[in-house]
Amino acid sequence: MEYRKIKDEDDHGVASDIESVKGKSHTVASSNIAMATLGVGSGERVNWKRKGVVTCALTILTSSQAILIVWSKRAGKYEYSVTTANFLVETLKCALSFLALTRIWKNEGVTDDNRLSTTYDEVKVFPIPAALYLFKNLLQYYIFAYVDAPGYQILKNLNIISTGVLYRIILKKKLSEIQWAGFILLCCGCTTAQLNSNSDRVLQTSLPGWIMAIVMALLSGFAGVYTEAIIKKRPSRNINVQNFWLYVFGMAFNAIAIVIQDFDAVANKGFFHGYSFITVLMILNHALSGIAVSMVMKYADNIVKVYSTSVAMLLTAVVSVFLFNFHLSLAFFLGSTVVSVSVYLHSAGKLR
Repeated sequence: MEYRKIKDEDDHGVASDIESVKGKSHTVASSNIAMATLGVGSGERVNWKRKGVVTCALTILTSSQAILIVWSKRAGKYEYSVTTANFLVETLKCALSFLALTRIWKNEGVTDDNRLSTTYDEVKVFPIPAALYLFKNLLQYYIFAYVDAPGYQILKNLNIISTGVLYRIILKKKLSEIQWAGFILLCCGCTTAQLNSNSDRVLQTSLPGWIMAIVMALLSGFAGVYTEAIIKKRPSRNINVQNFWLYVFGMAFNAIAIVIQDFDAVANKGFFHGYSFITVLMILNHALSGIAVSMVMKYADNIVKVYSTSVAMLLTAVVSVFLFNFHLSLAFFLGSTVVSVSVYLHSAGKLR
């Protein structure tokens, strides 16, 4: 009897120990799950914070681009040489790409995919997009003789159509029916926003302005599609290396443009003649805009670009009311809304 009693007590003690161990392991597991959940939540908060910062940066840079170009004028003219401004933009972008590479070399070391040394076959394709961007960037200064800053933000979206069509022709990518519908809406939105009820002229932007906007859209679209085709020929190549060589050729072409167009002005008045604080801000804006788009691709998604484009149109219009006495009409508001919807449709309608 005493043996059985002692045995029962021992069995009860062992069972209690087992239950105790189970309880502790359950507590540890629950603690680990809670910590993992906390880690996921913390990671999501960091991701959302990054998205928020990138979205705000891209929106501000996009909306202020046209405003700064118009604001840099004095008495309706550019007192500085626009070719020198473009040259400095390409130089700054080239420097930023090089700095990004030095950081990569420090963290990852130099590899075949991130080294700057290259071959003739690799770099011989970059002069074409560099030349296209040169003409497009020069046109964006002269278009403001025919269009205001808000109108420019609207018409700039025409490059979505040119890019989509050129994707279909050059890269053989199919466009969905939703995207084609978005293109039609985009044309309607651009036209609606330009309706002018206070003048004999139906549209606020004259024919030369529309022609320049269409040419800019074609140049931008073809340069973008061509550059993407170059990048996809060697996808493992670091994007900063490819950008570096693209900007090097951009600097070279802009230097040629300075000699052809503004040699006398630069030789007699100096490289930085006519520059102001607004001009410097404009140059920084153009250079950082490209970096912001790269950050969107890395830390956010395409819907951020859509959101930034839509908000930038309205933000440009509101700021222009105070700076340039822009009249915010119902037609402009409706047109910009239609353009925003069309940009969203183009993004949402991509074929998987």
